[in-house]
Formats: sequence, C-alpha cells, structure tokens
Amino acid sequence: MGYYFEQFEHRMPPPPLPYSAARELLWQFLATMALAFGAWYVVWRWMSSLNHDALWFAIPLVMAETFSLIGLAIFVFNLWKTADYPQQAPPCTINECSHTPVHTERPVAVDVFFPTYNEDPDLVRLSILDAKKIHYPYPIDLKIFVLDDGKRPEMQRVAEEEGVGYITRNNNMGFKAGNLRNAMEQTSGDFIVICDADTRPFPTILEHTLGYFRDPDVAWVQTPHWFYDLTEGTPLRQVFKRYLSYPGYALGAVIERLMGSVMVGQDRFCNDPKLFFDIIERRRNWANASFCCGAGSIHRREAVMEAAMKTYADSVDGEVRRLTKDIHDEEILSDMSDAVRRELALETEVTPYKFHVSEDIYTSIILHSYENRQWKSVHHPEVESKMLSPQDLLSWTVQRFKYAGGSLDIFFHDNPIFRKNRLTMAQRLMYMATFYSYFAGLWNIVFLIAPIIYLFTGIPPVSCDTTEFMKHFLPFIVLNELAFMVGMWGISGWAGMASYLSFFPVNLRALWTVARGEKIKFPVTPKDRQEGTFIELVIPQLVIIGLTVAGLIYTGVMIALGKAHNYSGFVTNLFWGTINVAALSGIVAAAFWKPPADTTA
Repeated sequence: MGYYFEQFEHRMPPPPLPYSAARELLWQFLATMALAFGAWYVVWRWMSSLNHDALWFAIPLVMAETFSLIGLAIFVFNLWKTADYPQQAPPCTINECSHTPVHTERPVAVDVFFPTYNEDPDLVRLSILDAKKIHYPYPIDLKIFVLDDGKRPEMQRVAEEEGVGYITRNNNMGFKAGNLRNAMEQTSGDFIVICDADTRPFPTILEHTLGYFRDPDVAWVQTPHWFYDLTEGTPLRQVFKRYLSYPGYALGAVIERLMGSVMVGQDRFCNDPKLFFDIIERRRNWANASFCCGAGSIHRREAVMEAAMKTYADSVDGEVRRLTKDIHDEEILSDMSDAVRRELALETEVTPYKFHVSEDIYTSIILHSYENRQWKSVHHPEVESKMLSPQDLLSWTVQRFKYAGGSLDIFFHDNPIFRKNRLTMAQRLMYMATFYSYFAGLWNIVFLIAPIIYLFTGIPPVSCDTTEFMKHFLPFIVLNELAFMVGMWGISGWAGMASYLSFFPVNLRALWTVARGEKIKFPVTPKDRQEGTFIELVIPQLVIIGLTVAGLIYTGVMIALGKAHNYSGFVTNLFWGTINVAALSGIVAAAFWKPPADTTA
C-alpha cells in the first residue's frame, strides 16, 4: 500500500533557532517600547478620539484595540527570553534519576505507547518500526505497546508481527486519557513515551531526553512536533508564468532575486508548528511553564501517578463538600463527611491522565500546581520525531476546534489561574497567554468588519484628523512590527498573523459551545486526506472578503463621482481591508486545494 507522504521520507527536520543574546536584548527593548507606545495610543483613543456621534461603532472598536493590547502584553511576557534547560548525559541506571535510589542497581525502564482508534494499521506499523530503531548508549529495558481502542484484529496482528505489546479494553471511557490509564495499569516502565498513531520517533529520542530526568523533580519533557509532509508550494516565477507567460516568469525571477525564494502555497494549512514550539513553548522554560502537548513527550511515571492521586483527592473532597454543604451542625457534619468520603473513596477511580479533550495541558496544570512538590517541565528544543499534518480543511478544523474548545473548557470550569495553589505568577501568566489567545475571535471579528462598516456608511469610528491619528498609531505599529521581526528572527510572522485572523470562526464556535455548557467531543484528527472541497467551512471568511471588496469598490466609485470626499479615510481602509482580505484568502484557497494527482496513493 502506498501513501502520499512516501515522497517526503527524505526530508530532515530544521535545527532549533540559534540563540543570540544581542538579538534577545534588542527584542526586549523594542517590545517594551512598542507596549509603551501601545498604551499611549489606547489611552488617547479612549480619551480624545472617540466619535461620540457613533458610539455604537466607536466603543466596540476601541474595546477590541484594548483587549488586543492586553493580549499583546501577555504574549510579550511569554516571549521575553530564551533559557534552555541544561541538557545532561543520559542516565546509566534508574538510581541516577531519583531522590531515593533503590537498593538494586538496574537499567532504566521505558514504555513507548502508541494509542490508536481507527488509524490504518499499516500506518501504525511504520511508527512501530521506527520505535524499534531507538538506540541508547547503555542497557535499557525498552518496551513498545500498541493501545488499541478500536479493538481490531488486524491491529493486533500487526503488533504480533512486529513483536510489540498489544493492549485493549472493553470500553472507551475517557477516550485517549482512558486508553493511557488502562495501559499504565498493565505496564511498569519508569518513563513513558507518548506517541500518536502517526508519530515516528527518531533513534535518538531517549538518548537526547532522558538526561533531563537526572533532576528528580523533572516530571516530563516535551519535544517539538515536526510535520514532514507540509505542502511545498510553487516558486513565484512559475505561478506568474502560468498567468502572464514569459513576461510573468521574468517578473517573478526578478522578485525572487531581490527577496529570495518565494513559494506560493507553501504550508497551505498553516500547519508548521515551529512558531509554537521553537518560540512560544521554548520560551516558557525559564518560568517552568512549558506544558505537555501529547505526542513526542516523555513522562516520569511517578509524577503522573502523583497527579492522579491529587486529582483523585480533589475529586473526593469536592464531592464531599457538595453533598454536605447544607449541614450546619459541626458534629453531624463531621460524621457525615467521614461516611461520604469513605463511600466516595471506593467509588471514585484514580485517573493518571484527566478524562478531558485536552488531557495533556490539564495534566501539566495539575503537576505545576501540585502543593507537595515543585514538579518541573522541560521543553527540549531539538526535533526527535516526525508526524503527519492535517491535509485538508476538514481535518484542520477538527483539530483546531478541539484545541480551542478544550482550553476554553479548562478556563471556564477548572481555571487554575485565579485559584489558591502553588503556581507562580510567571506560570499563571504563561497559562493565561494560552487561554487568552482563544478569546481573540471576539476582537478579531471587530477588526474584520470595521472597514466594511466605514466603507458602506462613511461613518468613522475615530474623530480626529489623519495627522493626529498617525502621530499616535504609527510609532506603536512600526515598533511592534520591528520587535516581532527581531524576536521571531527566522520565522515568518505573516503566516502566524494570517492564521490568527482567519481562525476567528473556529474560536467563536468553540467559545459559544463551551459557554452553552456543551461538552467538547473527542474527535480523532483524520490521518488521511479527505476528499472534496470544503467551501462550507470558509463561508464566514468568504463573506468578510466579499463585503470588504464590495465596500472598496463602492467607496471608490463614490469618490470618482464626487459624492464622497474623505480620501484619507478611504486610503486608510483600503490598506486595512487589503490586509484583512490577504490574511483570509489563504484559508479560503485551502478549502479548494487538492493534492496533485501523481502524489496520492
């Protein structure tokens, strides 16, 4: 059986971004200046520039700008500095990883888990084959297990043929988290490597990561995700040639000569996780706040079980309080609480991984806030595995909705940020950065429709002349762009911004789902390309694009006919609307994208 990704097997992962103390210092200076000018701009907007004749328009826009600046400040804190955790030599025995060494020296024991539900067994086989190539400089007790929630005979046959363990269960309670719990009950490794069905670990994954566990307080190590099947795109000169023949080819060649290689359609679904792992996650190390992202993570069993016991105790105590809240007699309350606690202790199950759609970040929060021990997390900067990305808009939407909904569910229903626990202020702000980003749809939709309102009504939300506006706005936006260009040197900022804007329908749907009290489901992200186009998934983006273009044409015609004279307002919204259209166009194009016929199985 052939797979579309076989043509990409030769690809190698990029190295981590190199650290530069001088560049980091420049980033910190520029970011601080940008925030200062941003605060000056927002205060001026509230105090001196609101159009009081159209507060219905002016207030939502200035509120969106304010919330956006708050998000920017939290994001700057997240990206403030790089402090990689010192990498150490791999341990020879388990005693080198423990506060209390065991009496008998023995090799480190590691279990590699491949949870699966409905993935192609031959796809899982590829992951198993790579896991079997893991090497280690010392004797090691390495065991590989397929955790099959699909209970499929063909999956069991693959496991038997490859000589690895096969674990299944009678129900699918807790989905992936329940699957992992079931496996932990039947295994005993000191450390657990969590993989997805399509995660193909490199031979060096343990040699490069187990050394961190020499610090007995390190609970888990997260390695970066790397999607080796990202769409490559077409050189700009070839795209121009398609539409403008040889003159277009020449124009494209000149542009590429000046700007370097320009690939149209590269990473069409904005799947490249380098920005997240090499910038956002990596820069949380200094605050001990990098969180687990599932696949490619290595966990200390002891830590996971402590998280389970804490969750178990909190669950029992919470239920006892709920059932006895109306009892005021101290003696009766004590007796009733003891009786209820004994009963609940027998009925409540110990759950190593929280039964939640975002069990990875949930478990991270539990361990970081554990009162009896200061567990540490490590983000390892080097890629140690490869995996598959969503290859169609449906799969992309399923994955992003799960991320957004799971994070928002934690924020609303079990938020650690405002509770009394052991989280430091830096950790709280780091987690806040994650949660806050999923509210962005609320202000991004305002930024997207504001030019449309102005273009069709001629009503400005800002009451001042252009010079006064630019005096306050330009210093902030220029410094902000310079800061992030320096701070994310080596990574495209446009792709991140475009994805951030075009993500608004998924964000809003996730927010609405959680606000209504609906549970976020546990969908498995499809590993195969889904057939067809997905125009229904980009209708909101198409509406914004259509209305923006129509508004620009309408206002341009009015100016040409002499019926509108606010040229500066038109130019400002032409620029603003064009940025919006360009940012949304990528996801719209992705809805119609189909792989070339000769690259599919």
